[in-house]
Amino acid sequence: MSAEATNPATPGPVAPAVARRRSRPRIDLRRLGRAALLGPASRDRLPDAIGHVVEAHRAHHPDADLEILRRAYVLAESSHRGQMRKSGEPYITHPLAVTLILAELGAETTTLTASLLHDTVEDTEVTLDQVGEQFGEEVRYLVDGVTKLEKVDYGTAAEPETFRKMLVATGNDVRVMSIKLADRLHNMRTLGVMRPEKQARIAKVTRDVLIPLAERLGVQALKSELEDLVFAILHPEEYAHTREMIAANASRPDDPLAEFCDAIRAVLRDADIPAEVLVRPRHFVSVHRVSRKRGDLRGADFGRILVLVNEDADCYAVLGELHTCLTPVVSEFKDFIAVPKFNLYQSLHTAVARGDGQVAEVLIRTHQMHKVAEAGVVALGNPYTAPADPSAAPAEEQATADGERVDPTRPGWLSRLLDWQRAAPDPDTFWSTLREDLAQDREITVFRPDGGTLGLPEGATCVDAAYAQYGEDAHACIGARVNGRLATLSTVLRDGDTVQLLMGQDPASEPSREWLEHAHTPAARIAIQRWLTAHPAPATDPETGDRDTADDRATGAGDDAEGVAAHQGPGSAVRTPAAEGGAGAAVRSSDEAPAPRPGDGVTVVGRPEASARLAGCCTPVPSDEVIGFAVRGGVVTVHRVECAGVARMRDGGRAEVDVRWGDTTECRVTLFAESFGRPHLLADLTEAIASEGAEIVSATVEPPAQQRVRHTYTLQLPDASHLPTLMRAMRNVAGVYDVGRAQHQVSA
Repeated sequence: MSAEATNPATPGPVAPAVARRRSRPRIDLRRLGRAALLGPASRDRLPDAIGHVVEAHRAHHPDADLEILRRAYVLAESSHRGQMRKSGEPYITHPLAVTLILAELGAETTTLTASLLHDTVEDTEVTLDQVGEQFGEEVRYLVDGVTKLEKVDYGTAAEPETFRKMLVATGNDVRVMSIKLADRLHNMRTLGVMRPEKQARIAKVTRDVLIPLAERLGVQALKSELEDLVFAILHPEEYAHTREMIAANASRPDDPLAEFCDAIRAVLRDADIPAEVLVRPRHFVSVHRVSRKRGDLRGADFGRILVLVNEDADCYAVLGELHTCLTPVVSEFKDFIAVPKFNLYQSLHTAVARGDGQVAEVLIRTHQMHKVAEAGVVALGNPYTAPADPSAAPAEEQATADGERVDPTRPGWLSRLLDWQRAAPDPDTFWSTLREDLAQDREITVFRPDGGTLGLPEGATCVDAAYAQYGEDAHACIGARVNGRLATLSTVLRDGDTVQLLMGQDPASEPSREWLEHAHTPAARIAIQRWLTAHPAPATDPETGDRDTADDRATGAGDDAEGVAAHQGPGSAVRTPAAEGGAGAAVRSSDEAPAPRPGDGVTVVGRPEASARLAGCCTPVPSDEVIGFAVRGGVVTVHRVECAGVARMRDGGRAEVDVRWGDTTECRVTLFAESFGRPHLLADLTEAIASEGAEIVSATVEPPAQQRVRHTYTLQLPDASHLPTLMRAMRNVAGVYDVGRAQHQVSA
């Protein structure tokens, strides 16, 4: 895509040559350049310059129509004629090399056609309309997707906006990104003549954006080589050391991996399982990572063993034979066939050991799985062309009700990326957020109560799940249940969790500023930041430290104070400092605990002259089973039998007294309510209490802790039989998840 490339023979970072996997020899760009200068061949035969491409393409697609490739090459060669790369080679060698990379991965004809033309619109007089007229709308779309935006028009935002445009195009057709990855790989291969600072800049973008995208699209063949090329540029000393280690291992007389292969072949031959057993050398970055993890490397650490079979069932048969006949390292077993990775990767991973302590990692997969593991989405061909027999298509590729096919190459992470990029307010935010998002290379799946699923990056919290499911409506989220248990929004989710998000009904609900600390996905962070930007924090009085009244209104503190004051008994006081996180107001009576009151309606059996007092620790009401204890002054204190104070009374030697309820049904009771913090919650609770005819004697709202708030109310009820109805009404208030009778730990 860039004319700033170099001759591969020029000194500088080079692709690793030691222990390279078997592949087609790299083309001679000089020879191709000379062939290109001879001009297009006659219409009845293919140009010699695309012979390598045709050979690689026919290996995967024997019946492909090559006429469109011939026409694409003719247009590309004539358009780029006279243009040279910085290496001095004719520019046509670049689209040819990019096309060969894709052809070797198994790309179909449309992708190869677009790759031959991918720089024509950007660097020549050819227009998109001309491409569309000659090659169709699919090729036009792919070429448009990889065409850079002009720096003249976008300035410093050209690069991030180009990537944004490319990702949006990838959302509709992943072949756009396939061409971009192959284009970047060839440019990285030929980067040596450029200035060191420019090499480093391109390598960093490749490391932060292109390599993660290659990983997520499953194109391991491109990803591995890009990693090694970036490694050589950004960490030359460590690269040189790793290269020396690989070279030293290659010169050893013995090869433990080859011996492991012989043993595995013998086991599978005896079991009559047809299989191909190969040594798969690690690429440079992989060797470097293993050496940092294990220290000094042994011979078997420089590669892995690959076992290729024909059927899925054969994979498990091979696994059983290896674990039976050799010594398995059970902790190394992973089944990515039953549970594929999010980038389409499927394989069985295990490891076997021998007597001298050498351990070899073994990958077991079918030939088709291996093709997808190497080429990822490129190996799937064109997902937008309906099969000749629609009934023969896989279920996930059947036509939908509106006639469009479901795209099996549109993974969840790409859909999420496309969603949040629309909300990114500027190129810088998009660019930084994209890098952060792509750095999260592991994914988990959580389940909704309705059976649906949410794909989230590893480390995601309930906040992320809320915004993934509800978008900006998640501002009203007040809590969650994880696997049936109440959880705070900061709870980190694990793969396979079931998440029920609890949404408030108040349209004025707002996210807490603390949510940013718990948000890991770009969608959540951008949505919260946009809200906070639109609703700046109120000013603070520099002398008193108090916020202005607008903050009280925003948090609902003023409304809550009025709601409490309307139901307070005489002589009570209310304090309403703004509760952090929008939890409402903190309300307390003038006394720290409810004052004792006479026990109206309670009769002391056998002692009519004795006075009874209902205990403040459990506030018994008519119909509760109660017990009395004699205390100083001839008073009998009455407790519910399940009250914790009963045991203390007995341990203290207090005499038990028989008590019973009289005819009075009026009562006083203390209730607690557990809730998630939200604005206007206290006002809604007091309104619910008042609607049931109860009078608030005192109320306490504790400061919020981890977005949870505990309310305690002492209430006067005209009839004890109304208590269940009152508690039910309080539970129905949005945000309240538990209401119960209080059990205060106070002394008798």
